[in-house]
Amino acid sequence: MYDNELFTTGRGSAALYHRVDHPPAVGRVRPLTLPAAELAVTVHRGAHSDLDISYGQLGAYVTDHALAVAGPVREAYLVWSRDTADPDSWRTEIGWPIFRVSPSTR
Repeated sequence: MYDNELFTTGRGSAALYHRVDHPPAVGRVRPLTLPAAELAVTVHRGAHSDLDISYGQLGAYVTDHALAVAGPVREAYLVWSRDTADPDSWRTEIGWPIFRVSPSTR
């Protein structure tokens, strides 16, 4: 999860996480429960050298449809360097916070 300020001012907070059944609390590592959020989502295919293009496209969609709300952007690495050395195979899910547009069916 990345604070918007990281993108706009170059400074801000980020929460990096890895799902585990029993989270440790050692040093600076602390358990974290991610808050639920409504997100507009896209999947970037390939290396991160052009990840900004996918961010721009998703951000433009959210802005054009007046869906944006304040909150951290989320990235999930579906396939990445630990899975394959081939950057063309990498898949990064980007989630942009939006307001709920219809009742949840969950």
